Amino acid sequence: MSYQKKNNFITLILITTSYWFFMLSDGALRMLILLYFYKLGFSPITLAYIFLLYEFLGMITNLSAGWIAKNFGLKSILYSGMTLQILVLFFLSYTAVDWNSYIGILTVIICQGLSGIAKDLTKVSSKSAIRILAPVNKSSTLFHWTSWLTGSKNSIKGLGFFLGCLLLVFFDFKNSVLILSSILALLFLCVIIKMPQIKEEIKGTTKLKSIFSLSTDTRINYLSIARLFLFGARDVWFVVGIPLYFTSALTFGERFSEDTAFLLIGIFMACWIILYGISQVLAPRMISKQIELNPAKTIRKLISILIIFPAIIVLISYYNGSQPTFFLTISIVALLLFFGFFFALNSSLHSYLILLFSSKDTVTLNVGFYYMSNAAGRLLGTLLSGISFQIGGLTTCLAICSLMLILCLIFSQKIILK
Repeated sequence: MSYQKKNNFITLILITTSYWFFMLSDGALRMLILLYFYKLGFSPITLAYIFLLYEFLGMITNLSAGWIAKNFGLKSILYSGMTLQILVLFFLSYTAVDWNSYIGILTVIICQGLSGIAKDLTKVSSKSAIRILAPVNKSSTLFHWTSWLTGSKNSIKGLGFFLGCLLLVFFDFKNSVLILSSILALLFLCVIIKMPQIKEEIKGTTKLKSIFSLSTDTRINYLSIARLFLFGARDVWFVVGIPLYFTSALTFGERFSEDTAFLLIGIFMACWIILYGISQVLAPRMISKQIELNPAKTIRKLISILIIFPAIIVLISYYNGSQPTFFLTISIVALLLFFGFFFALNSSLHSYLILLFSSKDTVTLNVGFYYMSNAAGRLLGTLLSGISFQIGGLTTCLAICSLMLILCLIFSQKIILK
């Protein structure tokens, strides 16, 4: 291995490790905020509002991050994202506010918004690094690298969900956040010390207005819209609906204490995300041949299967009634795990296609635009999650999930693969 290739590989590992630890803190912080504020008595809609700025600013950041990376390099957005997340965590751990007050709610919403900026700066850096620095010589290798990064990131985020629940059981909110900030700060210091100069970075002058333009490649535009509805369909039940449903179901009739319920919720959320991440890593082995033979048919097939699982839960829930029975809860757990598997295949395929459709000199802009749509889908899903759960519980969340997946299928069929 040449010196340049070795440097590129070390840089890729450091960027990926930074992304992993960032997502560990991101997942933990989300569960800490969701469950802690639910304990304080906040409604599902209010809980959704807490995460809206996170998703909205993440959407805007994805657009501008591509432009920043194009003009200033990958390290600039990586370091900016990590620094901002550490500052947010330290602020939450030391600020002296009454979380039940309007000032407290506004504070956590703003902090979540800044965390959304930090997350998407870090994400664009890591995703673009795969295209620029990874030893890729053909499309199948690119699919493996992309799936490995995306899958491993989601498994780490799953551990973050469990870590957040675990911290909330044994520590108060502020000490839990302080632990997260300390871990991330230590890792970031090590990365700065070890990071070599990136020779493969793409820098140049790109007009700022270009980040607000649709891609000239219609495949990227349709793929971005499909991505919006795909992730909206997940977050419409994942963000607020399923944690609050399980909290209600597990504490119903005093089956479990609140702390035990939180741990069980953390275990489920962690297992779902980890299995989802593992499925993404394995995706190239399972569908790469199908993509080569008939990519359009593969896309349609995977999304069509995905629609089935939330639809079945809606039917079971309709005949079961409003009580969170044991049969209903077990059915939801099993079907959502299957949903996670096929969702992972769809997500991996999308992440691969955006890189395949992008040349090296446009990758940061295209990835930024594409993940802006990803964030817009999460924003829509987060908003609908709180409203839907408030109106009709988890059943309504999953009914809307099915409708959004149908829209995802419609736009996916418009992708013309060359």
